[in-house]
Amino acid sequence: MINKIIAFSIKQKIVIGFFILILILLGIYSAVKLPIDAVPDITNNQIQIITSSPTLSPPKSNGLSFTR
Repeated sequence: MINKIIAFSIKQKIVIGFFILILILLGIYSAVKLPIDAVPDITNNQIQIITSSPTLSPPKSNGLSFTR
C-alpha cells in the first residue's frame, strides 16, 4: 500500500504539489481565523464573608479578617 502511494507521488508530482499547496493555504486560513486572547485575567480573587457579631464594632470585626 505504501509502495503504491510512493509510486503515485513520484509519477504525479503536479497533483501532489497542488495538494500540498491546498494544505498550506488551508493552514494559513485557519491561522488567520484563530481567535487569540493574549490578555490574561489579572483581577484579584475576592470573597465576601457575611457574619454576625453583635459584640464587635465593624472596625474590630474587620480586623479579624485575614488575607492570603
